[in-house]
Amino acid sequence: MKIIFFGTPHFAAQSLRYLLDSGVSIAAVVTQPDRPKGRSGAPLPSPVKQIALEAGLDVLQPEKASQVDFLASLGSYQADLYVVVAFGQILPQKLLDIPPLGCINVHASLLPAYRGAAPMQRSLMDGVEETGVCVQKMVKQLDAGDVIAEKKITVPLEMTFGELQEVLCGLSKALLLSVIHQYAKGVPPASPQDPGRISYAPKITTEECEIDWSLPALTLHHRIRALSPRPGAWCRVQIDGETKRLKILRSRPLQDQGPLGQLVLPQALIYCKEGALQLLEVQPDGKKAMKASDWLRGLKTTPQFLY
Repeated sequence: MKIIFFGTPHFAAQSLRYLLDSGVSIAAVVTQPDRPKGRSGAPLPSPVKQIALEAGLDVLQPEKASQVDFLASLGSYQADLYVVVAFGQILPQKLLDIPPLGCINVHASLLPAYRGAAPMQRSLMDGVEETGVCVQKMVKQLDAGDVIAEKKITVPLEMTFGELQEVLCGLSKALLLSVIHQYAKGVPPASPQDPGRISYAPKITTEECEIDWSLPALTLHHRIRALSPRPGAWCRVQIDGETKRLKILRSRPLQDQGPLGQLVLPQALIYCKEGALQLLEVQPDGKKAMKASDWLRGLKTTPQFLY
């Protein structure tokens, strides 16, 4: 069985490497075009492209997945199945119709919950206690395909986006390999999604990254961990008369009550509308992440958190 793999970021790259190491036959890889990154602005290949080149695989990088020449190139490989993991483009119906066995997609939630671009971040923002990954058959409507397989996990209150991503990455690549093995024996059964349980996970906006201390402490805690380590939830802090940005990467919600926005030392507590937030890990502008206690000890004056 010949497969074409679609993917772009680190999450997808780990799945590609796992499939290759497991002996899966990959005919070609499709990934996003090289994009400028870093201070130099030089175009850099995606993590998926790097692994594909190391493995000597053909790499296709369409600006749009609907391009006629790209679709023709795909068809020339005569692959049986397309596997999609965090590719980053909507795939047109003409593409979905090419492989005889169809297209399957790994999604980092338990569909139909959190359809869309940011399922891990949105589930953490909502404070879910359970999430997981699933493999679905792809249809034109976004994340609306029948579910072939899924794997659930419990989500600890302190788990960050970065930690959840690594856990789900490990689960997804093993689940994906299992589904591919099923396809080698014939098209596996799949279950339609329950329309009554549909929810959505739109992209994270810049505005959502700024912390508003007038929100409940638990709400802020969920937002902080959902955005950690990147892009990072941040607040404005006044130090020696100068206003600076401070990213908060880890926190702990508490029941303490006090004047809104007031900092309590040495516990590094900040009072919110409901409860208080204890800062555990922060990242000042232009510096590496550090313990909040170390950051506070390094200051000559007590910072004022603005709201």
